[in-house]
Amino acid sequence: MTAPAIRDSRPEDVTAIAAIYAHWVENGRASFELSPPSEEEMAARREAILAGGYPHLVATDEAGAVLGYAYASAYRPRPAYRHTVENSVYVAPGATRGSTGRALLEALIARCEAADFRLMVAVIGDSANAPSIRLHEALGFRHAGVIPSIGWKHEMWLDTVLMTRPLGPGDTTPPTRP
Repeated sequence: MTAPAIRDSRPEDVTAIAAIYAHWVENGRASFELSPPSEEEMAARREAILAGGYPHLVATDEAGAVLGYAYASAYRPRPAYRHTVENSVYVAPGATRGSTGRALLEALIARCEAADFRLMVAVIGDSANAPSIRLHEALGFRHAGVIPSIGWKHEMWLDTVLMTRPLGPGDTTPPTRP
C-alpha cells in the first residue's frame, strides 16, 4: 500500500470528514459524542480550529479520496495552557490497518512543533483502545493517567486515557510565541 498524502483540509473535504467521524461516533468508543454531528457542524468545527491557528489535516489516497483526518486544538481555554494542544486523529474504517493514522499524527506533531507549541495531549476514549494507545506510544507519547469510568456510551462505562508528548524543546526553554 502506498503511503497516504497528507495535506491541509479543504472545505470540500468536510463531507468525507463528517462520514468518517459519524462512523466512529456510532460504532466506536473513541469519541464520547452520542450522535454524529451534521456536515454543517463539522464545517463549523473545522473553521473554528483553523481560526484558532491550529492545523487541520487530511490523508488521501492516490485518487484523492480522504482516508482520515487529524487536527490540533486548544487543550483548555485558560491562557496559561496556550502552549499545549490536544490532538484528534480519525481514520476511515477501511484504512485503519495501514499507515494512515501514523502519517497523520506525524504530520500533526511536525506542524505543532513548527508553531512552537510545547506539549501535545492525547485524550483517548476507552482504555481498551489499544490501536490508538500503541500509535501514540510509537510516536513518543507517554502515559499520564487514566480517568476511570468517566463516560457512559454503548451501555457501558468508559475510561479516558491521557498521554502526553513534548513538542520541540518542550519545557526546557521559554516559548517564543506570546
